[in-house]
Amino acid sequence: MLGVPGSGRNAGLATLDGMDYVSALVPPVVMAVFFVGLVVTIIKSQGGPNKAKEDAAVDAALARAESAKQAPRSEGV
Repeated sequence: MLGVPGSGRNAGLATLDGMDYVSALVPPVVMAVFFVGLVVTIIKSQGGPNKAKEDAAVDAALARAESAKQAPRSEGV
């Protein structure tokens, strides 16, 4: 079928030429690099000199939440 649009070998398929590959791959590569950097930063920031303060703050918050949950209510039922 000659002259009919969409009847060629690549009919219905999206094709990328030259620089289109680069422009299609740049956003996922940038996001992957950012994500790896974020994970590395999170891992490196664990522990260190402020670990005791951070752990104490979390423990205090958990203790407040537990005591508030276990405290008897003084409502007139």
